[in-house]
Amino acid sequence: MDKTIYLINLYDYYGDLLTDKQKFYFEAYYFNNLSLSEISEEEGITRNAIYRQLKATEDKLKLYESKLRLLEKSNKIKEIIKNIDDKTRKQIEEYL
Repeated sequence: MDKTIYLINLYDYYGDLLTDKQKFYFEAYYFNNLSLSEISEEEGITRNAIYRQLKATEDKLKLYESKLRLLEKSNKIKEIIKNIDDKTRKQIEEYL
């Protein structure tokens, strides 16, 4: 899985556990496609400070996944339900 997609998936599961600032930087960089320089100009801090914040946020998301494994479990469940009849699969997918 591509690193960016992986991190965005982790954010979907664990984003609510981040601080507002971490969410802002992550969303600006990954969702709004702003560069580190653009974010640093907007925030009035160095590009390196933005980089460190993003790296810490990525590490925190990975830590949450290593402990809770929600994304891993969800992917395994999705694989299992591929072999279930259509009606049951649709019902289960609604809960995922």
